[in-house]
Amino acid sequence: MAQLEPRRFAQIVHLKPSAVAAYKECHANVWPEILQKIRDCNIIDYSIFFDNDRTLFASFKYIGTDYEADMKRMASLPKMKEWWAMTDGMQESLIPGALGSAEGPGWWKPLEEVFRTE
Repeated sequence: MAQLEPRRFAQIVHLKPSAVAAYKECHANVWPEILQKIRDCNIIDYSIFFDNDRTLFASFKYIGTDYEADMKRMASLPKMKEWWAMTDGMQESLIPGALGSAEGPGWWKPLEEVFRTE
C-alpha cells in the first residue's frame, strides 16, 4: 500500500503581550502527556513560531487517515483539556465566536497554503 503524503496545516492566533514569557516557558517544558498525545494522534513536525509582536504561527503535518477522529481523541485527554485551558488563557483567537481549543468553532485560525516546493 502506498504511503499517503502528509497533510500540512498552518494556523495563527494572537498572544496576549502580558503572556509572552509564560507562553515561552510552558512550551519549553511541555508536559510529557501532551507530547505523547500529539504523536498518538498522527501529528508530526509540529512547530510554533512567534513574531515578537502578537502573532503565533503554528505548522504541522498530519500522517493519519482520519483527522477529525484523531482530533476528537486528542480533545478527550483530560490533561490536554488542562493544557489548552492554560494556553488559551494566554491567547486571543482570531475566530469569531471562538470559545477555546476544546470547544466551539476552533481557536487557531487556519491558513490557506498558496505555495510550496517539494
